[in-house]
Amino acid sequence: MTSRISRLNPDQLHPTPGYHHVTVAESGRTAYLAGQCPLDRDGRLVGPGALELQIDQVVANALIALSAVSARPAQVVRSVIYVRSDTTEVLGTAWRRLTGSALGPAFTSASTLLGVAQLGFAGQLVEVDLTVALPD
Repeated sequence: MTSRISRLNPDQLHPTPGYHHVTVAESGRTAYLAGQCPLDRDGRLVGPGALELQIDQVVANALIALSAVSARPAQVVRSVIYVRSDTTEVLGTAWRRLTGSALGPAFTSASTLLGVAQLGFAGQLVEVDLTVALPD
């Protein structure tokens, strides 16, 4: 049996650039992925100072984590994207790179994009936190 996931944007709320204001998952099982960082398998930071390279590594890591629980990006019901920046242009670049990637369907659910002052690793520019509805 598969999870039933519905997404909606109430008419009374503002339009979105691809995400939905509300995601409902009718599922008994949920996976919570730790924030996916731009680290390679050996724990080394990928692309110091290069947001796009770091996003590509985060996407690769998130796809591996999803695969480990037999899930696909379309089963993500909540995402939080952290970008080390306070400029709208950089946040927009991160959003477009993520939504245009193989992980893109994950960001059609309820999603939050945040500009932050610091992340956990020196030189880290991006992190993505995902919640996934798993099949029963």
